[in-house]
Amino acid sequence: MRVFITGGTGLIGTAVVAELLTAGHSVTVLTRSDASAARARAAGADALPGGLADLAVLRGGAEQADGVIHLAFSNDFSSPEAWARGIAEESAALETLGEALVGTGRPLVTVSGTPAAAGRASTEDDPVPTDGPVGGRGRSVNRTLALAERGVRSSAVRMPRTVHHQGEGGFAGLLTGIARRTGVSGYPGDGAQRWPAVHARDAATLFRLALEEAPAGTAWHAVADEGDAVRDIAAVIGRRLGLPVESVPPESFGALATIFAADQPASSAHTRAALGWKPTHPSLLDDLENIQP
Repeated sequence: MRVFITGGTGLIGTAVVAELLTAGHSVTVLTRSDASAARARAAGADALPGGLADLAVLRGGAEQADGVIHLAFSNDFSSPEAWARGIAEESAALETLGEALVGTGRPLVTVSGTPAAAGRASTEDDPVPTDGPVGGRGRSVNRTLALAERGVRSSAVRMPRTVHHQGEGGFAGLLTGIARRTGVSGYPGDGAQRWPAVHARDAATLFRLALEEAPAGTAWHAVADEGDAVRDIAAVIGRRLGLPVESVPPESFGALATIFAADQPASSAHTRAALGWKPTHPSLLDDLENIQP
């Protein structure tokens, strides 16, 4: 299969590209810079210059592919306004990719986040939020899944709070960065809130399975660890960096304060049973042992 992928040189995307190539697919990566293009080619993929705002480039890449995986996002959490701009950019990009595939029966796999479910781990049947700080992404994903009614084999891989590799990545990686800057490995509140996690290589396998097999209009959970307490995550970070581990005010985390303070475990039981997905790589707490002081 000829696969067009956005976000193919990031932490998750690099793993997805490697997984696809190993499985015998050919890959074209959307690249925003010469350095990104060089990384894509070094991995064995082709490079298509452009960014998420280059809608004509996106349309052309999708039209020439047998399947599309969308991973790119601005990841600018500096302010609510920056977050909103990133969501708007992604929404327009996804609409363009989807329209290019209407009536073809080809797969479009997009990325989402695992939802919250009060008092329990969320499942693949729970809806993603369509209001609040991440509501815009939820609405965009729902529109993409609705393309199943227009001849697109659309699916969404819902990612947990942390996608990690060698101790880096995701919300745990943000906690590590904040700890380095402030000299404290902090967690919001009592730290009992739970964050699910997955290793990037396990997530990559699920993206490939969704591309190859997922029925139209379906959502899947890339969750290996249902939920580690944030204070346990902070404890490993603090020990590895030689820093004190303390509760800090939620507002210390800026635009992500509400999200960081939320309890949001998630299950992948249906995904494992239906697609045969079996995570095999290290858990988050084990992988955080790779953090360098």
